[in-house]
Amino acid sequence: MRAVVCRAWGDPEDLKIEELPDPVPGPGEVLLEVAAAGVNFADTLMIAGKYQERPDFPFSPGLEVAGRIKVLGDGVTGLSAGQRVLALTDRGGYATATVARAADVFPIPDGLGWAEAAGFPITYGTAHGALRWHGRLQAGETLLVHGAAGGVGLAAVEIGKAIGARVIATAGGAEKLAVAEAHGADELIDYRSEDIRERVKALTDGQGADVVFDPVGGDVFDASLRCIAWSGRLLIIGFAAGRVPQIPANILLVKNVAAMGIYWGSYRQKAPELLAEEFRELFAWFEEGKLKPHVSHKHDLAEAAEAMALLLSRRSTGKVVLTTGAA
Repeated sequence: MRAVVCRAWGDPEDLKIEELPDPVPGPGEVLLEVAAAGVNFADTLMIAGKYQERPDFPFSPGLEVAGRIKVLGDGVTGLSAGQRVLALTDRGGYATATVARAADVFPIPDGLGWAEAAGFPITYGTAHGALRWHGRLQAGETLLVHGAAGGVGLAAVEIGKAIGARVIATAGGAEKLAVAEAHGADELIDYRSEDIRERVKALTDGQGADVVFDPVGGDVFDASLRCIAWSGRLLIIGFAAGRVPQIPANILLVKNVAAMGIYWGSYRQKAPELLAEEFRELFAWFEEGKLKPHVSHKHDLAEAAEAMALLLSRRSTGKVVLTTGAA
């Protein structure tokens, strides 16, 4: 197989393409022929040695893929060779073949393309889990989505609309806001030129947003605390702005606000049955035309460094995906 290999902690440009033997699936695992792999910020952290897990060298980054099943390991049931699937991996996705636990492999609808499927699980899974399990978003409520043109933010916009919420989207610049609008956002706020707190208050007749979806942190988080509705739910997804905010507990108390952190990846070990349940709903929404995965850039495996640079510079919208030409 061809694989993007990391042999020392470093930057994306330090990665190399190598020819390696195909991995062998163990019991409860499957070998996949990878057609495409999603690119995530976590991949850039992993190769720099800054991720929560530090793999042994050498390794390939890549936490989500789409492709066909090649080989079933012992004890695997409910899946078959040749089946079109997406999968979550601990690493190893940036390759033409990879191994995944059978529990992390999900058959995909026929209409879902390889690139869109590869960028689907982490963004849509995270947004769905946050809004369904933690945010308890209801039809008719107001959802405020920050970073609404990014992968997870755009997924939250679409899922919010599928649930029946009114969605207010924030992003930096007209081009990114246009992407959010095209995917269903009802109201738009350019945080570069507009005051988030004042605009949300004006758009909600002073009531504020019932649920806030925040993968940004920093100043955006601070503004959210001041424009969230009484008994609102503030969902902490990440800190793309770089600053981890500190929460004044008195605001939570006075407004009866719940602030919740969501690390969706932990559900793979703690409650895997929930992932199967949510992907059933997500795929049903896709087939109904309510979800339209957006891939702004596709690169060959050999261009992994360029693909990662797009994420780090925030020049992409939706997802960036690596393709292999396989499957």
